[in-house]
Amino acid sequence: MRKQDTNPKIEKVLISMIRDLPPWEKCQQVSLMIQACRQLALAGLRDRYPHASEEELRKKLAVLWLGKELAAKIYGWDPGKENI
Repeated sequence: MRKQDTNPKIEKVLISMIRDLPPWEKCQQVSLMIQACRQLALAGLRDRYPHASEEELRKKLAVLWLGKELAAKIYGWDPGKENI
């Protein structure tokens, strides 16, 4: 059994508030969360590859999010020639 970090009463109120949001605002919240995840992933990549260029970091991020095969197909690079 997992320990809850949020009081069940508070969680119920939060869920109710989210349900009451208009669709555009829910989409905006999801977009902000995706941006935050992207920033965290890039920060982790910068930490692991401090000498990588911004282009290399973008490719590494694409591989994390899409997988090597799809990222290579979308961005038109050959993973066999590049060490990503």
